[in-house]
Amino acid sequence: MPAISRSARAAALAAAFAALALPAGAHAEFPDKPIRFVVPFAAGSATDQLARAIGQAMSVEAKVSVVVDDKPGANGFIAAGDVAKASPDGYTVLITTNTTHAANEHLYKKLPYDPVKDFAPLSALGRGGQIMVVNPQLPVKTVGEFIALAKKQPGKLSFGSGSSSSRIAGELFQQMAHVELLHVPYKSNPLAVTDLLGNQIQMMITDTATGLPQVKSGKLRALGVSGKARSPLAPDVPTIDEAGVKGYEMSYWFAAYAPAGTPPAVVGRLNALLVKAAHSETAATFYQTTGTEVFTGSPAELAKFQAQESAKWGRIIKAANIQPE
Repeated sequence: MPAISRSARAAALAAAFAALALPAGAHAEFPDKPIRFVVPFAAGSATDQLARAIGQAMSVEAKVSVVVDDKPGANGFIAAGDVAKASPDGYTVLITTNTTHAANEHLYKKLPYDPVKDFAPLSALGRGGQIMVVNPQLPVKTVGEFIALAKKQPGKLSFGSGSSSSRIAGELFQQMAHVELLHVPYKSNPLAVTDLLGNQIQMMITDTATGLPQVKSGKLRALGVSGKARSPLAPDVPTIDEAGVKGYEMSYWFAAYAPAGTPPAVVGRLNALLVKAAHSETAATFYQTTGTEVFTGSPAELAKFQAQESAKWGRIIKAANIQPE
């Protein structure tokens, strides 16, 4: 994934603090009422957890409440469409992922929103890897054993997904491991995990925030992580690449967007508030406990990053031979 340089991130953070320190009159008009964070996934998802952590920190700085509004379903269509149609006054913000703003345009023939034209980028918020988990009743303890079992039963083992990141991670795994699995879609990753716990599905590759607690409690078994390096939260779990699927890597990112047409001054204020919140002690627990990297920048940097990511996800989806629905 293309990275924003350390100097650029430092500059963005400095600008955010500078904007927050402007004379009271400069931003006195905004915000002066509650801000709504719209999330495309269910309560308990990594995106929901991040929104609540950022919202808590931001409410202290802005001195207004931040309300998290989860609108799961339709692979993010509902939430993204809601924000795209909202008043461009800065009081409605989409806290989302690469699902709505990099992958969906390649997965669906028609979207109810335009991921570029309908939004004003605010800031990236974080990025991280995923974890491959199975139901402990499945007689496998390694990625290699899972592949061997899947090859003995083509199309019989199923994997669930509640986001594009999770789905494409599974699709890429099938392609690179040369196995045939049955995909089962869900509105959100926590819902898929519930069925995985009940052995209705056998495997999923999900965000660490959703999957790792179930691994630590012994309810699920971790086979591998999707990043280039092992997760510091699960150092004993090999990468999927290490485990035999050479070259495998799949990560996800979070970002914030306002409706298109939001005034530049309001976009700047929201960027400043979001960047400071992401670097706050209040939000630190989320980042540390989920293995998510703090990843922030300017609106222009997010727009450029989104374009690069959209092209990357398009290549992966095409290579996986996934036909747009």
